[in-house]
Amino acid sequence: MGMCREKVNVGLLLRLAVLLTALCWCIHVVYLETSWQSSPPPSALGHPTQHDLNQDQQPRMKHGPVDNQEKDFESRTSYLHALIKDGQVRKQNVDKEQLLPPCCPPLNPHRKALRWHISLQPWASEHHSLEDEAKRFLSYITTPQVTCASVVNNDATTGASTGDWAVCLDPKFSITHRMKSKNCRVYSFGLGADDHSMEHFLAQSGCEVHCFDPSLEQPHLQKAEMWFHRISVDWRDPSPAFVPKRQANKKLATILDDFGHRDVDVLKADMESAEWKILENLVLEGVLDSVGQLLLELHLHWAGFEVAGDDPSVVRFWFSLLKELEQAGFRLFHVHSNPNKPRLFLHKNILNASSAYTLSWVNVWWKPSWTAHKHKKLIF
Repeated sequence: MGMCREKVNVGLLLRLAVLLTALCWCIHVVYLETSWQSSPPPSALGHPTQHDLNQDQQPRMKHGPVDNQEKDFESRTSYLHALIKDGQVRKQNVDKEQLLPPCCPPLNPHRKALRWHISLQPWASEHHSLEDEAKRFLSYITTPQVTCASVVNNDATTGASTGDWAVCLDPKFSITHRMKSKNCRVYSFGLGADDHSMEHFLAQSGCEVHCFDPSLEQPHLQKAEMWFHRISVDWRDPSPAFVPKRQANKKLATILDDFGHRDVDVLKADMESAEWKILENLVLEGVLDSVGQLLLELHLHWAGFEVAGDDPSVVRFWFSLLKELEQAGFRLFHVHSNPNKPRLFLHKNILNASSAYTLSWVNVWWKPSWTAHKHKKLIF
């Protein structure tokens, strides 16, 4: 009897073990089914499967348990295939992005990022006096920083005695080589200037010359070897709501982009007291990197357009702007003081300073683009 009871107990234990194993397996299967059903469908990830498309095209029908199991199996299989395919596509896209160059490089890739304000230099003295600021400024603009072996000015081009505008043709700088290869470009900004002797000389030497004058009757005109445009350079672009009837005031960066020009070998400007704000704009927008030589007439009898502050602060601002030129690679090589101008410095007679100076700088760090773009036909 004892042996029979032991066999019965062992049999019951085996049956209970089998039942518990089956119960655990059923619970595991139910858990898996629940997790698969709670997973996001492939279409939610942006990868619709063929099963989803067929579901959208066909009307919904009632299915039995076998159809539901087949549908769930197909859905899970399509979902896994979609994930695998998505991973392969992403990997291919990453590889292409690493191998292919960028689509469209900027027009001026060497242009620096925009700045909001210039860096003001320390005061000339702890007293912040006008005399100290004026002495430092005048000494700076009358002391050449680099020697040019070949300077061409009005004396050489017309035989006149003025000699105010000057261009450096020293072979150690790029402009002479650009002239020989017919890749030289000149921008000349003025207000009704009649003397274009320097521009004619540069045009005959192989430069593409553009003269900008807002007093012209026609918007664009070509005379002999020079272009004339009814455009004035400004330190700001006009408002989009304002449509000018005759002339357009634009920043130099905008003019360069409109004309499709990257470099300007010589930038000549006489802006009648607007030069300080224009120069500030060139510094802040990094346009100076596109200029090889800068010929600029400075007017010192008053602060200039939109230059605020007391007299010592104004001169400190002027000096800081010119130091920004130096930090951008520009070196002064020619200075001219017009003897016919009054001796006024901010409405005062200080150190017998003239009210107007013509300065010429050469960019010793300039690296122009050597693409042959000479004499592109401009269509307006």
